[in-house]
Amino acid sequence: MLRVAGCVADSIVDGPGLRSTVFFQGCPHRCPGCHNPETWPFEGGQGFTPEALAALVTKSPLCKGVTLSGGEPFAQAGEEMLRFLGLCRAAGLEVAAYTGYTFEQLLAGTDDQKALLAALDTLIDGPFILAERSLELRFRGSRNQRILNVPQSLAAGAPVWETAERWVGEHE
Repeated sequence: MLRVAGCVADSIVDGPGLRSTVFFQGCPHRCPGCHNPETWPFEGGQGFTPEALAALVTKSPLCKGVTLSGGEPFAQAGEEMLRFLGLCRAAGLEVAAYTGYTFEQLLAGTDDQKALLAALDTLIDGPFILAERSLELRFRGSRNQRILNVPQSLAAGAPVWETAERWVGEHE
């Protein structure tokens, strides 16, 4: 079972275009000033099978992507998360994730974390740092966070910033 704090079926703030956002339950980071502190406890949320969660997020034909948020999605890395993402991909969705870990930490992480990383298109990495908070940043909460192109980053073995206008362009 995947533990989920909640879902938003028509988000425009968690990535470009209309997307579904899944807020996973449980977070080891507990960043001061976190936007979702109710997702911190690992024992909360609701259990979903990968199939039930995929049915929920792929319901709208207008959504073009799914964003994993939290809590910490990488705290639930494993076979069920990969099965969920496979179903999202089969439905034609782009996959992005927010994480309090850095890309470098995930590269050195568990096999499950590395597999989850490899299943993504885009990663917004790094903990939220209240002193670096900015409302002017697109799809990021603090200046230390990066929007990374995951396939290019994995090929390079180092973080590669996303350059697609839809991710890094100005607010419309």
